[in-house]
Amino acid sequence: MRDSGCPGRVGSQRPSADALATITRRMAPGEKPYRVYRGGRVKGRVPLETRPGRTPERQSDGRVRYRGPGPKKTRRWDWRHWSWKRIVLVGVIVLLLLFALWGALSYIAFARGVHAANDRLPKRARAALVHQSGLLLSKPTQILVLGTDHAKTNARSALRHSDSMMVIRTDPKHHRIYYLSILRDLRVDVPGCGTQKINAAFQCGGAALAIRTVRLVTGLPINHVVIVDFADFVKLINDLGGVTVNVPERILSNKFDCPYSPSRCASWQGWRFRKGTQTMNGQRALVYSRIRENQLNPRDSDASRAGRQQAVIQAIENKISSPSTMFKMPFIGDSIMKPVATDLSPWQLLQLGWVKFRAGSTVHCRLGGVPSGGYILRDQQAATVLLMVEGKSALQPPPPGSLYGSGCSEHVLGTG
Repeated sequence: MRDSGCPGRVGSQRPSADALATITRRMAPGEKPYRVYRGGRVKGRVPLETRPGRTPERQSDGRVRYRGPGPKKTRRWDWRHWSWKRIVLVGVIVLLLLFALWGALSYIAFARGVHAANDRLPKRARAALVHQSGLLLSKPTQILVLGTDHAKTNARSALRHSDSMMVIRTDPKHHRIYYLSILRDLRVDVPGCGTQKINAAFQCGGAALAIRTVRLVTGLPINHVVIVDFADFVKLINDLGGVTVNVPERILSNKFDCPYSPSRCASWQGWRFRKGTQTMNGQRALVYSRIRENQLNPRDSDASRAGRQQAVIQAIENKISSPSTMFKMPFIGDSIMKPVATDLSPWQLLQLGWVKFRAGSTVHCRLGGVPSGGYILRDQQAATVLLMVEGKSALQPPPPGSLYGSGCSEHVLGTG
């Protein structure tokens, strides 16, 4: 059949090369050319290009095989088709990752506060400590806790006494913690300062002299020291959300640190505390630990005050290791250590936290004696108390009827 001469028409025979050239020259810009197949003319649209991303296949005879409009659609992620086992597994993994991240942030914040507390400790105090080898997780250790009373109040701003002195001894092997309160009016020989009340050692030579004096009086090697500044004591407890303390009896204190105006303080009777377990904010806890006289109990004394200090310190320890504090640790980790100066490292404090968690009982002791001329003279039982603290003697309470006598009593944790 002959060619009709129309550029867009093709006969049943294959067009010549001249005809194809004519068709190409007459094609308008953007117009799709015809595609010629060996079998003749094909009706309808003829695809000329494949979509990007798909490489055409070439058959063995050289012809190109068209594979469709583009790549196959991949199946989208859909958790609704997951099994419950896979959902639980992914959930556990996510929780573990969040827990690990939260723990890392908590440790960083806590370690930053501890390093600042290490910088606040005088070098002389660090040099007075007895070096301890081994881990605190397995070795007994003695920690001297000094509470300084140069708080920012009108009555105490110039004082540099240690308001409280306590030795904490850990015994990981027997899962016990000993709290030895040293009555601050105890008469001792302070090196370089003569016969003084033991709380004057801090005023004479700072923490270093207080450490040496306590070591001479008790015979206990002091491995670590913690100095708590009452000026920031209130903020610490408030940051923790308060502490829970069990008050053994009703208290009406004498008039000290009145929080009101002078006219109102004239008729103010004193601080009041009801009997029983109660949550105290920073101010109430500080006042409770300072009370030296209970107007509702004539037998209350400085020895009773030492017991209240032990209760507050234990309450702080319990609150710091509580889940609520752990949850807030990334935000308050550094502020927890602001009232403290210590030589303990972050890792050592974590070890102490584990020892505290593992302890099955606590032993509360006091080193006291007999009052005489404004001092307290050591009694015969004081030496036995020191053996009790070292676990070398059976526990014995203070003598009956003694207000300041030495002795120990055990409290089994978890029994109320």
